[in-house]
Amino acid sequence: MKIIFTIVLALFYCVTPLGYQRAAQAPKQENSRSKKAQHYACPMHPEVTSAKPGKCPKCGMRLRLVKEDVSAEPASKTPGVDGADANSLSSMRIPDVRVYDQNGRQLNFYNDLVKDKTVAINFIFTTCTTICPPLTATFRKVQEKLAEQALPVQLISISVDPTTDTPERLHDFAAKFKAGPGWTFVTGDKTEIDSLLAALGAAVANKNDHTPMILVGNDRAAFWNRAYGLASPTILVNLISDAANKK
Repeated sequence: MKIIFTIVLALFYCVTPLGYQRAAQAPKQENSRSKKAQHYACPMHPEVTSAKPGKCPKCGMRLRLVKEDVSAEPASKTPGVDGADANSLSSMRIPDVRVYDQNGRQLNFYNDLVKDKTVAINFIFTTCTTICPPLTATFRKVQEKLAEQALPVQLISISVDPTTDTPERLHDFAAKFKAGPGWTFVTGDKTEIDSLLAALGAAVANKNDHTPMILVGNDRAAFWNRAYGLASPTILVNLISDAANKK
């Protein structure tokens, strides 16, 4: 009996540390997976990633937390612009929400500004002191170059701060940058503007985090693309011209 008891006791001490060690390692492995399952990336330049919060060295935007389900299968792809998925610009539906331009005119966004047109859309707010002034100045140069080429393109600047940006404020902002005919600054009811921004892939919780992205589209050809809004006017005009020529 003593021999049997000694053997059982020996087995207990041999097995228990191993089991305990495995149990202790499990949370570490799980934490390791958790750390690998998230990183920070630039909304405009998804190739810019970091393990820590910070700003994009290319455009200065705040990096946003990206969480990935390591156990999930890769998302299926649907052919579209630049191989984008089903939520890309090529398949989006633009809501025909009621908006107001810088002159206080009431418009229906899709029917009055986008339908059957070639458009370039950026996102601004009038109290911005960082990327909005250069974005708007670039749009002005783009408008001048488009006029030289006689390209009929609708430029649209949507406020991401509609509560502050009244038509009057947008009018003064447009005048400051000498915006010409064919360039519409858009504001409206916050709920409707938020739904519009969401549909365009430009919704942000903090207005200061809005993207320097420009959407370039040819609605008649159902063609949409993204561009970096602080690129040179020549590059942007070439992209817009390519879109205008789509059939």
